[in-house]
Amino acid sequence: MAFLTGAWDYVVPFLVILTILVFVHELGHYLVARWCGVRIEVFSIGFGPELFGWTDRAGTRWKASAIPFGGYVKMFGERDTDESVLSAAERADSFYFKPLHLRAAVVSAGPVANFLFAILLLTGLFATAGEPFTPPVVGAVTPGSAAEIGGIVPGDRFVSIAGKPVDRFEQIQMIVRDNPGVPLPVVVKRGADEVALKVTPQMREDTDHFGNTQRYGFFGISGGTRQFVRLGPAAAVWRAVAETYTISASTLQSVGQMIIGTRTADDLGGPLRIAQISGEVAQVGLVSVVWFLAVLSINLGLINLFPVPVLDGGHLLFYAAEAIRGKPLGQKAQEIGFRIGFALIVGLMVFATWNDLMHLKVFEFLKKLVT
Repeated sequence: MAFLTGAWDYVVPFLVILTILVFVHELGHYLVARWCGVRIEVFSIGFGPELFGWTDRAGTRWKASAIPFGGYVKMFGERDTDESVLSAAERADSFYFKPLHLRAAVVSAGPVANFLFAILLLTGLFATAGEPFTPPVVGAVTPGSAAEIGGIVPGDRFVSIAGKPVDRFEQIQMIVRDNPGVPLPVVVKRGADEVALKVTPQMREDTDHFGNTQRYGFFGISGGTRQFVRLGPAAAVWRAVAETYTISASTLQSVGQMIIGTRTADDLGGPLRIAQISGEVAQVGLVSVVWFLAVLSINLGLINLFPVPVLDGGHLLFYAAEAIRGKPLGQKAQEIGFRIGFALIVGLMVFATWNDLMHLKVFEFLKKLVT
């Protein structure tokens, strides 16, 4: 019974966070589709049998379905349709017969909505709770650390790292964590002089109370006391946009490192890992939940823009080919593309879930039960 109670502490926050993100994503598709004159037949949160719902005046069925993982917007005329079987009014409402730029706008709207939602959340945080801020000044250097070996001394003020200008200690931490074992060019202000150094972050591993191992880069420096600075409306929006860009760039860099093999794919997590983190941040407090929601929204937007058939980015890839060719790709080519994309997504989900099971030590737990 205690196990079930503990599980619900993670399942409920996970489902709430997932539902919010899916709703925002699909709402982006819905709003732009309606603006483009496309008839929406169904707006569903979840898949499978309908649990409850209603039909609005425009004829859209809004519903919650039994399988609460994902959702969809079903538009009239999404697929190739014989024009002769449709009336003029139906062709006007059909997604398929909309100009290419409008179809691309509808498909792009889901990821864009996720980015805008993240910016909105971060803006609210920075304007209320405040933005975490620590000056990029070195307070202390750990003896024998990468920083000491690289020539960093207390009092140094970071100007740039890895070619990127910094004005907060948090930016240094993010770049260092993502680059274990990678030599990083560093420029620091020391007195009146700027000093150019090269520092290679040491590889470190941490294991949390769930048994998950996290590998990250470590300099061995500490900053001053973290402060939370409340920003005005304009500054909050600007910093939210900048933070969204930083998180996006860091995520893409990590994916690139996994692809070329300079970073292990063990850090790749799936639904179980997200559920675990959802439960943990829910126990910490509302600020942590909102921050996590913003980061997940950014990641969802990025993933959906990957040029993989089945994802929004795959549809945009087909539209790019259509723009170049002057006509859509053949039905068979699109079907092959979608099958390949589906196989890639399923394979990635299986791999990520396997990582989750290994990190959570599920197999060790089951082994103990049968021995």
